[in-house]
Amino acid sequence: MISLLVKEKLYINEVVLGTGFGVIIGPYVANVFNPRSWGSEENTITLEVMRIVLATGLFAVGVELPCAYMKEHAKSLLIMVVPTMAFGWVLVSGKYLFLTLSLVLTFVNRIVAIVHFLFPHLDEISALCIAACLTPTDPVTCAAITRGKFATRHVPVEIRRILSAESAANDGLAYPFLTIALYLTVETSTRVAIGKWFLIGWLYQVILGTVLGAIFGVLFSKLMKLSHRNGFIDRDSYIAQYLALSIFTIGVASTIGVDDLLASFAAGCAISWDGHFNVQTADDSFSSVIDYVLNCGCFIYIGAWLPFNSYDSPELGLTPWRLVVLMIAILVLRRIPPLLLLYRFIPEIASWKEAVFSGHFGTSMGVSAVFVSALALTRLPVPATPPANQAQMLAASIQPIVSFIVLGSIIVRTWLIASL
Repeated sequence: MISLLVKEKLYINEVVLGTGFGVIIGPYVANVFNPRSWGSEENTITLEVMRIVLATGLFAVGVELPCAYMKEHAKSLLIMVVPTMAFGWVLVSGKYLFLTLSLVLTFVNRIVAIVHFLFPHLDEISALCIAACLTPTDPVTCAAITRGKFATRHVPVEIRRILSAESAANDGLAYPFLTIALYLTVETSTRVAIGKWFLIGWLYQVILGTVLGAIFGVLFSKLMKLSHRNGFIDRDSYIAQYLALSIFTIGVASTIGVDDLLASFAAGCAISWDGHFNVQTADDSFSSVIDYVLNCGCFIYIGAWLPFNSYDSPELGLTPWRLVVLMIAILVLRRIPPLLLLYRFIPEIASWKEAVFSGHFGTSMGVSAVFVSALALTRLPVPATPPANQAQMLAASIQPIVSFIVLGSIIVRTWLIASL
């Protein structure tokens, strides 16, 4: 009844409201809804809930971008997605493994250094795994500055589009940075780990996933145009494809083990490449309603899922002050310095002020971070008490660290947007 006041006047979106409500009904307040009471199935359910919300959001981002946007803005996206995180490698300890991988693991080096410094019980490989969870920009929380009245009033349209495209693209690219850490953790040979990472992590999961999604998008686009010409499909059916096609794409992609998030984004871009799908779905709010409902439900889940009792676990080397320092360091160092150096090569960013804005608000972390951390747990052993080795230590530490950063990111972003 007061949603318009809250969203358009106070600039508080469903991310904050959902998370707050989830905390209230969760195990630490009302204890009405407690995902962590589901035992061994909890992580699987968390993973799939985040997967569906992310996939539908990424598909919608791909559809809503202008025709052939990814082709026309490929240079800017390449600069924002890859070299933006290529600075500060000197902060990482100089072990031979990381010197070998320094050219290809530039996405997460700054976070790796910070995590390893603050949590010395985690080695560099474990820090790399946690950094992979915190690398992707979350398209759901990023929507606070790319959609709505605040975005229309304060954020140039080119900034909104490039941030949306970048958040979608680098979500899928968290896969290879997670898999290299996991392969190095579970494989006895570094050579074998790197070989599997290149063949499976890049060629199979990322490249094949992107190609698969693009093929699905093109095929569905042609099929829907054919059906439209013959009068077999109406406007309502077009709108329903937002949900149906995204779920179909991630279903096929996850079944064969490729990057389902990139596949969903590629399918969204491909299906709207010529603009026909956009014309048929223009000025319709149904897709926004679906997105809103899924986002609300997802962040209610996250609010109830947050492991507050794990934020002070001295046996794991976790203390509140270390987590706060990590959160501040990531928000300040993750994107702002490289974007200040590189914005001159990105036509969509016109000034250093826009570079600071894009760097700061582009560090949003939420659903994607929770998803990657849940995915990591499926590949790690169940930790004993206390953890018996580094793999178990990582399994016990990853979600408390990631969830705290997600919570802090939500709070800081909301406060800053409301104060502007």
